Amino acid sequence: MTVSDKSSDQITPIVAEGVDEEPLVGNARQFSGKVLIVASLLSAFYAAFHMAALNGLSIRDWTGMTIPFLPRFPMETWNFRIVHVAGALLLGFMLFASVRFAEDDANIRPNLFIRGLSWLLLLPALFSLGAAVWFGTLIEGGVMWNGMDATLKFREVYLFGIPLMVATVGAIGLSWVERLPRHAFSVTDLVLGICGISVAVYLIVIFGTLMRNSTGTPFAPIGISIAALAGTLLILELTRRVAGLALVIISVVFLIYVFTGQYLPGFLNSPAISWERFFSQVYTDAGILGATTSVSSTYIILFIIFAAFLSASKVGDYFVNFAFATAGRARGGPAKVAVFASGLMGMINGTSAGNVVATGSLTIPLMKKVGYSKKTAGAVEAAASTGGQIMPPIMGAGAFIMAEITGIPYQEIAIAAIIPAVLYFACVYLMVDFEAAKLGMRGMRKDELPKLPDLMKKVFLFLPIIILIVALFQGYSVIRAGTLATISAAVVSWLTPYRMDLKALYKAFENAGQMSIQIIVVCACAGIIVGVISLTGVGARFSNLLLGLAATSQLLALFFAMCIAILLGMGMPTTAAYAVAASVVAPGLVNLGIPQLTAHFFVFYYAVLSAITPPVALASFAAAGISGANPMETSVTSFKIGLAAFVVPFMFFYNSALLMQGTWLEVAHVFVTASLGVYLLAAAVQGWLFGKVNPILRLVIGIGALAMISGGWISDVIGLGIMALAFAIQRGFLTPKNAARGAD
Repeated sequence: MTVSDKSSDQITPIVAEGVDEEPLVGNARQFSGKVLIVASLLSAFYAAFHMAALNGLSIRDWTGMTIPFLPRFPMETWNFRIVHVAGALLLGFMLFASVRFAEDDANIRPNLFIRGLSWLLLLPALFSLGAAVWFGTLIEGGVMWNGMDATLKFREVYLFGIPLMVATVGAIGLSWVERLPRHAFSVTDLVLGICGISVAVYLIVIFGTLMRNSTGTPFAPIGISIAALAGTLLILELTRRVAGLALVIISVVFLIYVFTGQYLPGFLNSPAISWERFFSQVYTDAGILGATTSVSSTYIILFIIFAAFLSASKVGDYFVNFAFATAGRARGGPAKVAVFASGLMGMINGTSAGNVVATGSLTIPLMKKVGYSKKTAGAVEAAASTGGQIMPPIMGAGAFIMAEITGIPYQEIAIAAIIPAVLYFACVYLMVDFEAAKLGMRGMRKDELPKLPDLMKKVFLFLPIIILIVALFQGYSVIRAGTLATISAAVVSWLTPYRMDLKALYKAFENAGQMSIQIIVVCACAGIIVGVISLTGVGARFSNLLLGLAATSQLLALFFAMCIAILLGMGMPTTAAYAVAASVVAPGLVNLGIPQLTAHFFVFYYAVLSAITPPVALASFAAAGISGANPMETSVTSFKIGLAAFVVPFMFFYNSALLMQGTWLEVAHVFVTASLGVYLLAAAVQGWLFGKVNPILRLVIGIGALAMISGGWISDVIGLGIMALAFAIQRGFLTPKNAARGAD
């Protein structure tokens, strides 16, 4: 991202550029020549394949031509998800190295011994793939596949399983020690990609027989367990490369629990499970191919394609410039720009950390420039970017997973999110405003900002998002609405200097394919955890624990559920955090008698907020990297700025009108009083209300804020009384003398 700024001779308006560009991560490869062409073609084909499959497009139906090896749509559900995961594995291993590249890697030379071993491992990988294809020809020829026949078992173990495991484990191990330049092609990672394809081919072949119904039983073919074990290792390794160790460590802990749960006491005790039984079931819709992959293979990748099309039209740049033009002149301008821009970007961006990088690289330096400290600048951006995950319509893909798990229509979920999202951003905005007032900051000058009239001429760039929202609430399916919005993004681009011709369309699909890798493999990895919870029954036992706590205090049970949801989400992307927490915590809340929508929103918000919750706060850490502040200090400050979001979910339980569950009068009442409560909460946290506030009054204002947010008539009267008292004190007795005595 670049930005033009003022110089000593002349003031040049700030113009955001490059917001839509994906940052180059430390282990991403940069190919050239023929390898670049192959990687580009695979990425574009992968995204286009999903768009075609989701809309039921068929070359054969359109032209009457039969092209070998092209899939027929619609594909069988499990097969589609298996191909979806295998494609992400192939692309991921090709594009992301096992270790970060050095700043100057021009002098790195490949280790010939490691390179030689890599070529050797290619043989068992190809052998296992060939065996899987051969099994398919045998079944096609009439062989009745089963898990008990000694001959078939021998073939699965020695012709498929052992070669596959040797290639998988060997290539993962070699990749950890291999060092190559950023532009170099890795044979080791090619082996891993082929192993992913081998797993997919075998599972598609076997799940096409009656053996699909044998998973999780002693009659399942041993090859399913071996293929699932190899697939699990591949998913864990690619997750480590693209999402870090946090999710991998949590997944490994859950996997260890499968085989040690029989030795643990209390609600953690689980029945003994053999590795064959577990892995024969984990690569089904009870685990990896379950709800998380279902959503990533449909809604998530569709909206990633939509985001890629928007990026081609430079909509991200427009959003940030629009935010500068509308909020830049306000007190503490760049911080308020961060709030507006992150809210807009969050509507189309899938991750908190990604939102931080997209907008923060512009807003954080400007916040520091007008007087915010490093930690505050980073914290404001982290808190605002995290709020983008609860901003309809896309909500960082969490809404789609919620719809898949609960069966509640997506439209209802998006509507329910409106008031909590508004309250969250109102709190962040007010925290920023009060901080600016305390520090005596000014806004940015008019001549430093983009001109709003010029930007209003391009307001049509909002059309794809408007079309998406209108289509959803007109009753179109999410897939049809997303497709229409994507097409409209291409059409709208013709009204800009960035017209999408065939080359630009191809580039958009290529970018979408590459952008989708992280979220797809994270969803698959979360599916492993969901599979463990499903097979061991630990989720049901956790529900019983919550019921026991609720007998003592429902508030205590909710607090415990909050802590577990935040803990499970620490260091994990939003989508995985919610998927795991929804499997462990949400069923227990439903058993307490809490409505399903309320329970899942409760879990979802805290899973999202783990991104700004110390000690492991991904969004705060990403912002600290840009601001140059201490990561832990930044995460503590972002936690404070986003404090309202930690309070609001408890209010779902006491007043469901916050989720649009009630009459319009009830909803309006709750919205108004909760908004006033958020105002008081920001004043109490910042210690500012028309001036500095003394400690005792801050405490009283905080109590009034909680009373207002709760939404009851009696509590509202108490809150309004405290608010009137605070206003009277601060407006009537505010003098330089008593302001100096106030506490910050």
